[in-house]
Amino acid sequence: MYKIMECVPNFSEGRDKQKIEKIVDCFRGRDNLKLLDYSNDEDHNRLVVTVVGEPYELIDAIVDAIGNAVDLIDMNVHKGQHPRMGAVDVVPFIPIKNITMDEAIDFSKIVGQTVAEKFDLPVYLYEKSASDLNRENLAVIRKGEFEGMEEKMKLPEWQPDYGPLEPHPTAGVVAIGARMPLVAYNVNLGTNNLEITTAIAKKVRHIGGGLHFCKAMAVSIENRNITQVSMNLTNFTLTAIYRAHELVRIEANRYGVAIVGAEIVGLVPMAALIDTAAYYLGLENFSMKQVLETRLME
Repeated sequence: MYKIMECVPNFSEGRDKQKIEKIVDCFRGRDNLKLLDYSNDEDHNRLVVTVVGEPYELIDAIVDAIGNAVDLIDMNVHKGQHPRMGAVDVVPFIPIKNITMDEAIDFSKIVGQTVAEKFDLPVYLYEKSASDLNRENLAVIRKGEFEGMEEKMKLPEWQPDYGPLEPHPTAGVVAIGARMPLVAYNVNLGTNNLEITTAIAKKVRHIGGGLHFCKAMAVSIENRNITQVSMNLTNFTLTAIYRAHELVRIEANRYGVAIVGAEIVGLVPMAALIDTAAYYLGLENFSMKQVLETRLME
């Protein structure tokens, strides 16, 4: 039975095209592997790759890409709007077909141990792979970012799961784990006031009393003179895109700020978009079985 697993590694390079292509090349021209998408953001200074394939072929490609990133990216000179703690910031594995979450966890641990030994890279297991409840949330692991990780790792509770007990001098640390599919959804606001957008993001995210499966932060988009509420919806079936969008709108209204656009980063499950379309169109008793592509794929 053919197994398919997805991986969405995030690299801390969104500006240097040559470096980006060298990293992405690791996913090209391989049997039983398909590069679905890659996108870079210069403001975030971040590259997000989406790739699917047979698990062991996927593992080989991911290890090669991590090696390239360690060689190419120097976190001592990295600046960007997105929080980051390493050249390879996070590597999530997502079970897609004929593979269980437990298997995805096992594969994430194989990759973690391999890159720790091969590249002297400290590895934290997160989400479903986490060795401790305090490590499930990526934001908690990442707190302090690259610049603060050396001091943080001196604490006994923050020793890595694999690898050296101090950050790699140029590549920092990496979080690797297994999780459900998430939606990276950003809402752009017609203001350059980052304080306002930060206040909105705090109200929207779960930790601030907002939506349960929503992580949110404020980002400045300087080249457009606007700001952005950047969100990860970690369970789109329970926290839908339209709910996140409308809660941002509600919180922005109190400041007289309008939504001027939105974007999805990387790939998104069809069901997440259909759910949102059904809401805004007011469709009654609509089901995914009414989507032509769904029937064709059965």
